[in-house]
Amino acid sequence: MEYTAISLRRPIQIERIVSVHYFEYGPDFSFTGESHNFWEFVYVDKGEIIAIAGDKEHLVKKGQMIFHAPNEFHSLRATGTRPPSVVVVSFYCECPAMSFFEGRIAGAGDEERNLIASIVRQAGEAFSTPLDDLLVQQLERRENAPFGAEQLIGLALEELLLGMIRRGTQGKTPHPTSLIRERSQNDFWDRVQTYLENNVTRRLTLSDICRDNLVGRSYLQKVFREKTGGGAMEYFGNLKIQRAKELIREGGHNFTEIARMLGYTSIHYFSRHFKKVTKMTPSEYATSVKMLSRRGRGENV
Repeated sequence: MEYTAISLRRPIQIERIVSVHYFEYGPDFSFTGESHNFWEFVYVDKGEIIAIAGDKEHLVKKGQMIFHAPNEFHSLRATGTRPPSVVVVSFYCECPAMSFFEGRIAGAGDEERNLIASIVRQAGEAFSTPLDDLLVQQLERRENAPFGAEQLIGLALEELLLGMIRRGTQGKTPHPTSLIRERSQNDFWDRVQTYLENNVTRRLTLSDICRDNLVGRSYLQKVFREKTGGGAMEYFGNLKIQRAKELIREGGHNFTEIARMLGYTSIHYFSRHFKKVTKMTPSEYATSVKMLSRRGRGENV
């Protein structure tokens, strides 16, 4: 018997990326703008931004992403309220199917968010270039990077784009039982997330979270492992650090006040936890935010 292979159709192919960034801006950040001959998308992870695309101004909120086609002038600025955090990914792709993303602002669901997180995570492992450096013009490969990290970036990006096109051009009806189960878990996840965000200043225990949300410990941890890869208390600790970073960027409180506001027993414990999560001290983080703001305005640093 003789077999014949077929070449796979690949309507979206990513062979080259330019940059992967995760920026945490201050409330007054403003980027003067640029245009270039490759694609770029900006995903708002926290807060909201004003994005300029060509001659149009858009408000892009948490959980949304905006695409910029090649040679389109674009810029962004913070809204002056809550400090935003954004993911910026730029890449070359000349596939005709990319016309779907011209002028597009789209919401990101769990699937898209997980793929974006994978892109950022793999970029951190593949490249030594800091993800928060606005002036980076070329990525530098990390020595002893994990096997296949760069390819995983491309695969995650292709899956992200392909999935968005498919969901935007055709209906998809999940199995009713699976849909009910997924919605139930997502409703629970949203409820606990909101609970933890609303209580980020408290010294919660795992028992507190279970009691206040009427849930067993095993199910709570199962959902958190599926959604985050870690436990509920690790997630809650990271929420505290994210809020601490926002307060630092707002500039209205010193570190001792921030530690007290977030329920830490001492400034020393707060600083240790902050460095464990972010790999820098609160002072180093504050300095990096100031430098990023100055670079965004085109000032020499």
